[in-house]
Amino acid sequence: MKLGNKPVKMHVKKNDNVQVLTGNDKGKTGKILRVFPDRNRVIVEGVNLRKRHTRPNKNQPQGAIIEREMPIHASNVKKV
Repeated sequence: MKLGNKPVKMHVKKNDNVQVLTGNDKGKTGKILRVFPDRNRVIVEGVNLRKRHTRPNKNQPQGAIIEREMPIHASNVKKV
């Protein structure tokens, strides 16, 4: 969370190797792909995969179902 104009210091940063502490992916390890310090969330490679349905477009005329990593709270990971 952002408090006023102060940026929030996070214990992890991009490209850190981390282990997931809680949730369905508990025990999995991966590299941090993106950090959202204002929301205190991170995206970890191969963790918290969700299916996204896409509309038909010229690349995918039928549409598609794509698996993507979604953000998880930074307190649920630790550096390895």
